[in-house]
Amino acid sequence: MLAKLTSKNQLTLPKAVMSDLENAEYFDVTKENGRIVLTPVRFTRAGAVRAKLAEMGVSEADIADAVSWARRA
Repeated sequence: MLAKLTSKNQLTLPKAVMSDLENAEYFDVTKENGRIVLTPVRFTRAGAVRAKLAEMGVSEADIADAVSWARRA
C-alpha cells in the first residue's frame, strides 16, 4: 500500500490499515532505523484529570496533604 505525502507534510492512511485500529485519532510518531512508526495513543480520564490538576497548579503534595487532612476529620 502507498500513502502520498502532501506539500503540507500530511499523509492519508489507507482504510485497510486503519480498520484494525478501532477509531484511533492520535498517534505517537517515532523514527526507527529510517522508518516512521505510528503507535495509536489512547487517552484516559486519568490523563485528563492529571492535565487539569497541572493546569490548576495542584501538586501531588497538595493532594497528599488534602487526603491526610480529610482522614483526620
